[in-house]
Amino acid sequence: MTNENGSTDRETAQDDERGEIATDGAGSATDSEFDPVEVFPETEEMDLRPGADDCYKCSTCDTACPVAEVDDEFPGPKFQGPEQWRLKRQDDHDIDESVMKCSNCMRCDGACPSSVPLSQMHNTARGEYVEENMSKLSREYLRNRMLANYRRLAPLAATFPRTSNFVMGLAPVRWLGEKVLGVTSEREFPDFATETFREWWRKRGGAKVESDEKRIAYFHGCYANYNTPEVAKALVRVYEQFGYEVMVPEQRCSGTPMFANGMLADARRAAETNVSELAAAIEDGADVVASCSSCSMSIRQEYPELFDLEGVEDVAANTWDAVEYLQVHEDLLGELEGTSVEAFDDFAYHAPCHARNQGLAGQTLEVLAPIDGVEVEDVGDSCSGISGTYGWKEENYETSMKIGAEMFEHMESAEAESGLTECPTCSMQMGHGTGYEITHTLEVLEAALVGDR
Repeated sequence: MTNENGSTDRETAQDDERGEIATDGAGSATDSEFDPVEVFPETEEMDLRPGADDCYKCSTCDTACPVAEVDDEFPGPKFQGPEQWRLKRQDDHDIDESVMKCSNCMRCDGACPSSVPLSQMHNTARGEYVEENMSKLSREYLRNRMLANYRRLAPLAATFPRTSNFVMGLAPVRWLGEKVLGVTSEREFPDFATETFREWWRKRGGAKVESDEKRIAYFHGCYANYNTPEVAKALVRVYEQFGYEVMVPEQRCSGTPMFANGMLADARRAAETNVSELAAAIEDGADVVASCSSCSMSIRQEYPELFDLEGVEDVAANTWDAVEYLQVHEDLLGELEGTSVEAFDDFAYHAPCHARNQGLAGQTLEVLAPIDGVEVEDVGDSCSGISGTYGWKEENYETSMKIGAEMFEHMESAEAESGLTECPTCSMQMGHGTGYEITHTLEVLEAALVGDR
């Protein structure tokens, strides 16, 4: 839909979300960009944009926090954000250890009526806590470092995928992982694909469409490469159907699990590679698209908030969710009109928290509505509870399942026997809690627009 200025509502919303609005002393909006505020006088690395003092303790963020809702001992995002920063500025206070209980769902960002940069505060607080207060020889640190750097372990497992899947599926191995590292034994490890996406891409010979006008750089992330290459292949085929040249630049992890575990140095190293590669692709005329909602969220919001890297703002401004990009730049609904799909059961759809934070909560229902044979029921706005690595930790497992209970109940009461989402770990939680098979939206679009390949 276009507005009176000729822009789409999606573009207008993105401008609102991506634009930075500063406030003057009276709290009114100005056209200038944020200037950093020195929250930690003793270090330049913890500077934050204005907004920390805009919190007036309404506790709206606490009511939106899924962890605080089920864990009475968790003080909530208001304490982890503004109140902790105030203590830090006024007295010599250490960061409270409860910051490690934050799941990094980032729902508090969207809930705050004063636009306080809560998740940015949480990320920097976690980073300081891990750096200054967590023993580097502790089980917790080693476990968190391993979970945060999944991409370092995945290539080894993907080299021998069948052996890895068999060994990691053994109950004694899962028991040992819990006792030694604190990785819950209640969850089954995801299978590694027998052929990664990048292996398939090389064998395929790369892009099958060349275009100077329509070009995208695909940020596939770790999971679509090593575990669900069918999602990445679906993106390639759908975009090529629309005449796009697909580029697959070199890339590292988006950094999402590193932010969640306070590994900011690791996240910065990953961001340096990603920003450099993606900036080069943008220079070549491409826009960046991601099939994982957490990856796009990381590049769009967390990179420019936390890292002063050359080109980071340009990369953030030109990064899109894969379905969102087609909605804005193509007549996606028109192309889907009259299509039909018989390969899937009805879906119970969960919109990931990181998709909601990007203003994308309703797009999947809208996009799939024209497809004959596809019925999608939204299961509500509750959090899945797993929040990436959060729900894989032994001490968080029960909490994550309590958070996810509402979603599980809604899925099972829906007239559907399979699930749909765009987030890899939400997919894990949905399947774990219901036993349903979970599909990615791009796979449905591929079936409708491309058919069998």
